[in-house]
Amino acid sequence: MSAATKRLTQLSQYALARGFAALFHIFDAEQNMRTASALAKVFTRIGAHRLLRAGVNIRRAFPDMTDAQANDLSEKSVISMFQLFLVESMLTPQRLHARNWANSVTLGTVGPHMDFLLSNKPAIFVTGHCGNWELLGFALAVLDFHLTALARPLDNPYFNDWLLGMRRRRGLSVLSKWNATQELQKLIMEGQRIGFIADQNAGDDGLFVPFFGQMASSYKSIGLLAMNYRIPIFVGTAVRETDRMKYRLEIVDRINPEDWDSSEDPLFYITARFNRGIENSIRLAPEQYLWVHRRWKNRPQWERNGKPMPEKVQAKLRALPWMTSQELDCLIHQPTAI
Repeated sequence: MSAATKRLTQLSQYALARGFAALFHIFDAEQNMRTASALAKVFTRIGAHRLLRAGVNIRRAFPDMTDAQANDLSEKSVISMFQLFLVESMLTPQRLHARNWANSVTLGTVGPHMDFLLSNKPAIFVTGHCGNWELLGFALAVLDFHLTALARPLDNPYFNDWLLGMRRRRGLSVLSKWNATQELQKLIMEGQRIGFIADQNAGDDGLFVPFFGQMASSYKSIGLLAMNYRIPIFVGTAVRETDRMKYRLEIVDRINPEDWDSSEDPLFYITARFNRGIENSIRLAPEQYLWVHRRWKNRPQWERNGKPMPEKVQAKLRALPWMTSQELDCLIHQPTAI
């Protein structure tokens, strides 16, 4: 594809999206959520391969589910995806203000951590592709808890600039994840809070830790930052409670430096624990997770080589305080992920 053709394609996609956004603004949010749901149901008929992928991932995460339950959850997750991308991501910046946030957001389990949030201490916030992950940053910014979110730039620069503008409208800072190490270090030294969507597959060179009973590749940078600067990690989510765009903020875990001090492998402990926190976030509303996301795509080296899990990895898993013998056995003898 030539540069001119690529640019024209990107502009056409952008114009179409802006047209949809303008159309959606004519109607109330609840009607838009119902429209997005209807479009999602059409998509599940013509995009069956993506629905199939979601179903495979759901069956791996919840092996006790029946096929009917897994299929139902697959369809609901696609509906949630459409509602988020088509409606919530566009309307949240307009609807959420310092004067009216309480009409849309309840603080859930945030209360016990309010003293820290009101301080000027640095911290790392992580979430997954569950609930309304965009809302978390907006809500903190509206409540004057400044947050810099790390994000991958979109391939379409027109989409990217549009989305950045919406995110920044309510005071949310966004930093490109490419070559961001020095900037992150500077922000932490200034006492800033950093936000990550932390459930992406990190490739063959990632750190493999448990996620829904399967070893999954996770980025090491979050744990390394926490260790280097001895700052806590908060794991949270924004659960959609109704189609009227009502949400509940939940902090499901807080990992403090003293929690990993006694660990023989602090990086493994931290990474395993925040992945467990994300898993518990998803369990609050599994129909709101992005199950089409290929979380288990890359496999550990021992699995790629057709060998059993090394004893040193088993020992690290066994040392995790929450690990049960049944969970450990499943991890050691897990089938090959796809």
